[in-house]
Amino acid sequence: MPYRKTVMMTIEEALNYINSRSWSQWRLGLSRTRELLRRVGDPQKDLKFVHIAGTNGKGSTSAMIASMLIASGYRTGMYPSPFIEKFNERIQINGVQIGDDDLCELTEMVKAEGDDMEDHPTHFEIITAIGMLYFKRMGCDIVVLEVGLGGTFDSTNVIEAAELSVITNIGIDHTQYLGDTLAEIASAKAGIIKKGSDVVCYPNVPEVMDVIEQACDEKGVRLTVADFGRMSVLEAGLGGQKLKWDDIIIDLPLAGEYQTRNAAVALTAAEELAKRGWNITAASMAEGMSKAKWPARFELLGTDPVFILDGGHNLQCAEAVAESLTRYLPEGGLTLLIGMLSDKNYEEAVSVLLPFASRCVCVTPDSDRALPAEELAEVIKERIAAAVQAGTRDRSIDVTVCGSVPDAVRGCISGKEPVLAFGSLYLAGEIRSAYRRITGKEI
Repeated sequence: MPYRKTVMMTIEEALNYINSRSWSQWRLGLSRTRELLRRVGDPQKDLKFVHIAGTNGKGSTSAMIASMLIASGYRTGMYPSPFIEKFNERIQINGVQIGDDDLCELTEMVKAEGDDMEDHPTHFEIITAIGMLYFKRMGCDIVVLEVGLGGTFDSTNVIEAAELSVITNIGIDHTQYLGDTLAEIASAKAGIIKKGSDVVCYPNVPEVMDVIEQACDEKGVRLTVADFGRMSVLEAGLGGQKLKWDDIIIDLPLAGEYQTRNAAVALTAAEELAKRGWNITAASMAEGMSKAKWPARFELLGTDPVFILDGGHNLQCAEAVAESLTRYLPEGGLTLLIGMLSDKNYEEAVSVLLPFASRCVCVTPDSDRALPAEELAEVIKERIAAAVQAGTRDRSIDVTVCGSVPDAVRGCISGKEPVLAFGSLYLAGEIRSAYRRITGKEI
């Protein structure tokens, strides 16, 4: 598509356009994305991909795979969703975020075509087009492409067969879009499986695996299920863990019991890419894993007091965090800094984490889907009272509401108790930024 340079947007104008609420709501389907990409030259057709879908673990798994590809010498794009602190995180090459100038120029290109479409593209579709243009412009060898929602009708699924399709852990989430059962949700995720690709999968429950195996059979593709038995933990702490994958020693800077399982999926993916001709060695796998970074997933922000940030948002995430707390901080006594979205299963998530808490500080995430902190506090008080009455908890705890995230962070770190900040990724970015400003520490 010929493009005539005009006056470039400012970064504020670019972000305002991308985030414009008139089309920011999710509308599943591929027709708008296909038309928009066709209008800008179909850049995705000149790229190779690792396509990743799942309910939990997509981001961590994407980061590990991308890091191993970078260590193997490949110019590697990464398209994670959502961002934590800065929008530019959404589009990265070799760990470096897209610059403001490129983002503004490409947004202007996409805007010119998107505004001319009868059915205007959505927020995520616009970002997808910008990302594809940037990855082609910068000559990426391969792109680690994370699905935004579901799989079958997610805008990333306009790509042809990926080098590798990866399905991470699947649980109940986004039921308004994907269905009410694990089988229905798995079917949506399995929509990324295409003839000509290979597939790596987290060993999910039988209800999920049946769907994925059937999709692979129908497409005639090879399925490899990650074998957790190949992984052993040599050392583990809040700052990371030393793992052994067969004979490869892995120094993984990501804490959390569940990250050992995500690591197994990522390492299996690297092995399968090597079978397809990508030059990934045991040495580059170990090097890449040692440099993997993924913020806001059982992330240790500081040690005085211990301050852990996890952007989990559903029951499965809460259970994974509880598993790690049992391992690293079994004595409990935590200050739980928490904020949730109203469309998540927040009552069950809260119940899983309350046994570790000696006090709770509730905040409201910066989202139109946020659960007000006052309502969350009432839910917590009711759950605690019920536990005390049932004899499963010996006493009540202090539950407070804080009007701002910086004030909540400041109050939490002024105490001596370890802190767990949990809830929406919308909240995680605010907490991370506030913690950095208040403590002056680089994260």
